[in-house]
Amino acid sequence: MPTFTALTTLPGKAAAEKLGEAMENLMPEPTGVGVFEMEDGSGLWEVGGYFTEAPDDTALTLLATALGASPFVVSELPETDWVAHVRRELAPVEAGRFFVYGSHDADKVPDGVEPLLIEAAMAFGTGHHGTTLGCLRALDRLSSGGFTGQKVADIGCGTAVLAMAAARIWPNPVLASDIDEVAVEVARSNARANDLADRIRCVEAAGFDHPELKAAAPFDLVFANILKGPLVALAPDMAAHLAPGGFAILSGILNEQADEVIRVYAQAGINLVHREEIVDWTTLTLGRNAP
Repeated sequence: MPTFTALTTLPGKAAAEKLGEAMENLMPEPTGVGVFEMEDGSGLWEVGGYFTEAPDDTALTLLATALGASPFVVSELPETDWVAHVRRELAPVEAGRFFVYGSHDADKVPDGVEPLLIEAAMAFGTGHHGTTLGCLRALDRLSSGGFTGQKVADIGCGTAVLAMAAARIWPNPVLASDIDEVAVEVARSNARANDLADRIRCVEAAGFDHPELKAAAPFDLVFANILKGPLVALAPDMAAHLAPGGFAILSGILNEQADEVIRVYAQAGINLVHREEIVDWTTLTLGRNAP
């Protein structure tokens, strides 16, 4: 079955969300619509839809004109077995002591590593992206320096690869949360596949807004591999939920955005310990000041 995409950009979150809502009423109806802030510092938002039939060019033109968007670019995607493609393209990843792999590479797991199984269908969060790789390296660095996480949270957990990494090296339960219901189910599935279901509790939550997260706080280690905007907004809550002397490992930050994130967190009493750039992305390890 062919798949078509229709993509455009425009300034402003409100206008982008309005355009996304309007696209949902198109005929033929899109199978999905996404609205995302672009990560290039331009201030633009991308709005896109997926269709199983060619979308109506006239309707798209009218929508773009009405809301001040660029003309839609419509493309037909080739039929691809994406899981098979990902399996061919994604080799196992080593990040410090951690070895992230798919089941098709189970025979490649070396001795002396902490294995983390993530299926190829779940490509983001496999360790190939600079943000996940940076967080795993930061965790390995903290642990190698003698730190032991007693209370750990993974905020915006995605595949839960970071929560699983912490559960692999430390005996204490880890709380993982994501705002997306599907991501929470993916996280639970991965925990089961890695025999960590009894060590990782996955909940649906925005940030720390969940009774279990509030009850477990303060944490001595928090992962937040999301994006700059949500990270900046999360800073006050991070300060409220991070124990004195605790660490936060943050990523999803473009290199040029890192200084702003560092500044905002310093104002909240959480200061830079280490930063690492991997291609376009920065991972920050921050520590909360003692009172």
